[in-house]
Amino acid sequence: MAAAKKRPFLGGEDMDGKKVKDGKPHIAALILARGGSKGIPLKNIKMLAGVPLLGWVLRAAVDSELFDSIWVSTDHDEIEKVAKAWGAQIHRRSPEVSRDSSSSLETIQEFVRLNPGVNIICNIQATAPCLHPDHLKKALAKITEEGFESVFSVVRRHHFRWQEVKKGAGGSTVPLNLDPSRRPRRQDWDGELCENGSFYVTSRDLIEKGILQGGKVAYFEMGAEYSVDIDVDIDWPVAEQRVLRYGYFGKEKPEVIRLLLCNLSGCLTDGQIYVSADGLEMVSLNTRDSMGIRMLQKEGVEVIVISSIGNPIPKVMVEKLSKQIGCEIRHNVEDKLSEVAKLRKERNLKWKEVAYMGNDDPDVQCLNQSGLSSVPQDAPLVSRNDAKYICHSAAGRGALREFAEHILQLNKKANAQMEQDRIHRD
Repeated sequence: MAAAKKRPFLGGEDMDGKKVKDGKPHIAALILARGGSKGIPLKNIKMLAGVPLLGWVLRAAVDSELFDSIWVSTDHDEIEKVAKAWGAQIHRRSPEVSRDSSSSLETIQEFVRLNPGVNIICNIQATAPCLHPDHLKKALAKITEEGFESVFSVVRRHHFRWQEVKKGAGGSTVPLNLDPSRRPRRQDWDGELCENGSFYVTSRDLIEKGILQGGKVAYFEMGAEYSVDIDVDIDWPVAEQRVLRYGYFGKEKPEVIRLLLCNLSGCLTDGQIYVSADGLEMVSLNTRDSMGIRMLQKEGVEVIVISSIGNPIPKVMVEKLSKQIGCEIRHNVEDKLSEVAKLRKERNLKWKEVAYMGNDDPDVQCLNQSGLSSVPQDAPLVSRNDAKYICHSAAGRGALREFAEHILQLNKKANAQMEQDRIHRD
């Protein structure tokens, strides 16, 4: 994960409050991530499509290369660890602004007091995972180039609104933004601009006055497909589908995965060997996982299963498993990274075109080297920290099927982008 790009601060005061010569402001990104979320516990670091929720917006902020500093304001140790891993500095907020009743503005004001060299604050919401660097660049240009003092993100909605009638109050409702006798068609009505909560960019002066949106104000309109906000559990599955299609996956052009290598024990199986009363050895195989292999093969992705050296599964059983799942199993591999590198070269593939699913310390190098990597939900921490996608499912319980679906979704996205590039070139 890339660290925030450091660019020299050239104007106002530096981060220690010292005067400097040039006139360029210090622009800071600030993500508020309190640990005490009531709707979804530790929501800010919960995995969304294999990435911590916080990671989606931090990746967009880092890759925008707009900010002199990128911060996460938190009161929780685990959130701090994730934030640092994704390139942020930490504002350890005080208990006074960490209560349920604390407002975002109070937390931003504390940050401003503690960082006198910051001139412009871009408050990015961690719950907006479809944010792209380009959104931030265009919005910030309204301040740095057009002279606005605050900018916030909006989305266009075509909703007819009616006056609420409180229970027991009597009376009837009335329309708020339409004439019911002349209901407009969608194409004949521009709709209304509503805050989508993705980000708020504000000058230091306004924050010190207790104003988040004020002075000369502008909005930045985002498409509805990027306007995702997560508040309660029911939002999560919808957000996962949306982010896989419209989320920002980084600067590097997406590559189509051509080869998946998967560890046998602890990925395809649950790592257990069952022994019957008469001494027969058995392993369990989930039909969802074998179906995931066939789904990949159907779409042109080669799948090879790797068994580590010393694996207690007998060779005869490995051969039966290979026939059952319909792909090659390389048994008793001593050096996994060398084996993966050899397979890649034989097929003339780039590392970006190789996916790897592992589950423990011997897999870490392969997880790091491969373009796409995953571990089951129950994998040890030593491998979880190096995987790009952490499955919701456990080993031998559909984790491989889940990762297969993730690969196919990303391949679809990469193919669509390549087709779009071809159209542009033509």
